[in-house]
Amino acid sequence: MAMNDGCVNAAVAAGMTPAVALFRSLGDETRLRIVQRLAAGEARVVDLTSELGLAQSTVSKHLACLRDCGLVDYRAEGRQSFYALTRPELLDLLAAAEGLLAATGAAVALCPTGRPSPPREAMSR
Repeated sequence: MAMNDGCVNAAVAAGMTPAVALFRSLGDETRLRIVQRLAAGEARVVDLTSELGLAQSTVSKHLACLRDCGLVDYRAEGRQSFYALTRPELLDLLAAAEGLLAATGAAVALCPTGRPSPPREAMSR
C-alpha cells in the first residue's frame, strides 16, 4: 500500500516512527469504522460492505492495510474469509482515546462499548 494510505508498514519504511504510523493508520474514518465493526465479532468482506455501505474494493483495500498493520487477520473457511481483530489492546486504546476526548470536551464515539458519550455538563466538571 502507498504511504498516503496511512498503513503502518509503508509509513515506517518511509521513516515514520511506529507510533506515528499506527495512529496514522487509525486516523482513517473507513478503517476506524471497520475496526469498530470487527470489535463486535468477525465478519466477511460481504458483511462489511453491506453493514457499512461501502464498496467491496474499498473494504478490501482497508482490510489489507489493517492486516499489514497486524491489527486484523482472517481465517479461511471454504471459499470464505472471516476477518477479526488480532489485538484486543486496540479496544483499550480506542476506549482511552474516547475518555481523553470526553475529558477535553471533544467527545466522539470511538469505541463500540455501548456507552453513550457523557452529557456536556458532566464533561465540564
